Amino acid sequence: MSDATDPWLIVGLGNPGPEYAANRHNVGFMVADLLAERIGGKFKRASKAQAQVLEGRIGPPGPLSRRVVLAKPMSYMNLSGGPVTALRDFYKVPLDHVVAVHDELDIDYGTLRLKLGGGDNGHNGLKSMTKSMGPGYHRIRFGIGRPPGRMQVADFVLKDFSSTERKELGFLVDRAADSVECLLAEGLERAQSAYNS
Repeated sequence: MSDATDPWLIVGLGNPGPEYAANRHNVGFMVADLLAERIGGKFKRASKAQAQVLEGRIGPPGPLSRRVVLAKPMSYMNLSGGPVTALRDFYKVPLDHVVAVHDELDIDYGTLRLKLGGGDNGHNGLKSMTKSMGPGYHRIRFGIGRPPGRMQVADFVLKDFSSTERKELGFLVDRAADSVECLLAEGLERAQSAYNS
C-alpha cells in the first residue's frame, strides 16, 4: 500500500513533435507543461525511458507537499505504456500514485472528471498503459466532446482546438492543473467534489 512519502508520477498524454502540439489529443501535454511552469523547472530527456521528465514538489511547503515526477512520453500515444512503466519502475511509484491526464471524447469540452481505475473507453494511450501496468491508476479526463457531423474520431483528436475552444483553453488547462494539485494534496474524493462537473 502506498503512503505519503511515496512519489507521484503525473503523466500528460500526447504525441511528440511540433505538428501535434496544439491538437486536442495533446491536452495532457498542455497540463503537464503548465505544472512544470508552476514548479519552476524544465523537462529533460529521461535516461531510463523514452520520455521527458521533471522532478519536483507540488503543493504548499509542509505536510501537504508531494514529491512528483512529471512526465511526457515521447513515444506515440498508442505506445505510452512502455515509457510510463519504465518510469514507474525506476522511481518506484505505486500504481495508485500514477496519474494520467488525457483527452476524453465522451464528455463535453472543458468538463473534467477524475477517477481511479476503470476502462480505457477506446483511448489508445490508456489502452497501452493498462496493458503494461493494469487499470489501477488515476485518470484526469479532460472533455473534448464528440466530432461534429461525420468526421472520423482519429481526424478530430488530431486537429487543433477550434478558435472558439481556444478562447477558454488557457482557463480550462489551468483548472485541470489545479485538479492534479488537489488530488495529490487532499485525495480523490475531495478533488472529485471540487472539480468533477
